Formats: sequence, C-alpha cells, structure tokens
Amino acid sequence: MSGSLRENVGKKDAKRLRREGNVPCVVYGGKEQIQFFTSEKSFKDIVYTPDACIVKLSIDGKTMEAVLQDIQFHPVTDRILHADFLEIFSDKPVKMAIPIKIKGSSPGVIAGGKMLIKRRRLNVLALPENLPAEIDVDISALEIGDSMVVGELSVDNMEFVDPENSVVVLIKSARAAMMAPVDIDEDEEVAEVEGEEGVGEGDAPAAEGGEAPKEE
Repeated sequence: MSGSLRENVGKKDAKRLRREGNVPCVVYGGKEQIQFFTSEKSFKDIVYTPDACIVKLSIDGKTMEAVLQDIQFHPVTDRILHADFLEIFSDKPVKMAIPIKIKGSSPGVIAGGKMLIKRRRLNVLALPENLPAEIDVDISALEIGDSMVVGELSVDNMEFVDPENSVVVLIKSARAAMMAPVDIDEDEEVAEVEGEEGVGEGDAPAAEGGEAPKEE
C-alpha cells in the first residue's frame, strides 16, 4: 500500500480526505507514530478477504511492514473512516489472528452429524517469518459428539494465545445441533455444515502490539 504523509491532523482535514476517496491512517509500534493517508480502494485486498495479511507500507519513500490493527467503518454507509497499523519487525514476535482451514472428512458428518465451527480464527504469537497464511484443522477422526480444542493443535515455531480448552470445531447429531443453543464468545462465529466440510469467510486479521492511538 502506498500512502502520503498528512500535513494537517484534525477532524476537518480527515473529512476532506474522505471526500476525496482517501482514508486517514496511523502506523505505530516503531520509533515514532506516522500519520498518513491512502486510497480507500487500496484496502480491498486486506479487509475484504478471509486471509491474514502482512502489509508492506510505502509512505513518502519510507517502506515498512505492518499489520492492520484496527479499522473504523461508517455505521450507515460502511465506508472506511480510519485505520490503524502496527509496524512489525523481523526479530520481534507479533500476535495475529490466523484463519483456520478444515482438512479431511469427519466420520461423524458422513454419518449425518453437523459440524459446528466455533472459532474461524485463532490468535497466535510468532515471528513475522513464521506466521502461517492459515492453520490446518484435521477433522478426519471426529465422530458425532467429538470436538477439537486449541490444545490439540500444533504448529511449528508458533504459540497459540487462545486458551487450550477453547473449542475450535465440534460434531453434533443433526437433532442436537438444531435444538441445543450454542454459546458464542464475542470473537467466535458458528457455521453449520451438513454432509460436507467447509469454512466461510472470516473477519479482517488483527494483531496486538499495544493500545491504538486515537485521532484528534
């Protein structure tokens, strides 16, 4: 993504940028915060995708790698109002939400059960070079009534941040899946698949590196 430094920082200048089709942004995590703006169209490949993305920012000749930390949308038009980026470094671990990918065929689903995906993304901590594009979740051994939790997953050179007992996917009988309410945490989503496995689109990736600064 290419951006330009903001000469003025304030609500009036931010409104002008949005009218021109740009998005006010900030990148932090390095030696200094950088206020910049970029075209709203440039967010297409990092926001409207299920993939986790590391972004190469080019701001007035300075290049850095970053992850999208936070993004604000207009409540009515859904236009992007503001975006926060966290600069990352090759020698510092970064926390990031990585999408899962279902692998294999569950005997429980083949027998008529339903697969409930409790977490579409998992929070991990790893050096940038070790961050995977997705995390494989093999369900080939799951019968009706079985589940898979975070503690049963293993990926080299990466640490899971979510609780080990957090359920990622479970197989329920079709009747139980329809009748029983499913409690979902704020960061969880549920997908029901009958007779086949699949995973839908998730939210935009997020990383953790400290409290995001607020625009004036």
